[in-house]
Amino acid sequence: MAVTEITLDSIVSTKYQTGTTPAGGPETQKKSLNYVKPTATSQDIYDVAVALSSLSQYPLLNVVLGKNWGLINE
Repeated sequence: MAVTEITLDSIVSTKYQTGTTPAGGPETQKKSLNYVKPTATSQDIYDVAVALSSLSQYPLLNVVLGKNWGLINE
């Protein structure tokens, strides 16, 4: 029997540098957007994350996309 993958929703997480610690290391904060449309392309998701980050006063460090999959045994 074959297992079929079904894309459910996705989560986009962005990390910002919000300052520095007393030791001089970066202080970061993470923001997430849940329930990203499963048909959205990775490029479109990245472009939206970067556009939203331009509204922030802090520099964007990275963008992470987490996908949730459903598995069906057929």
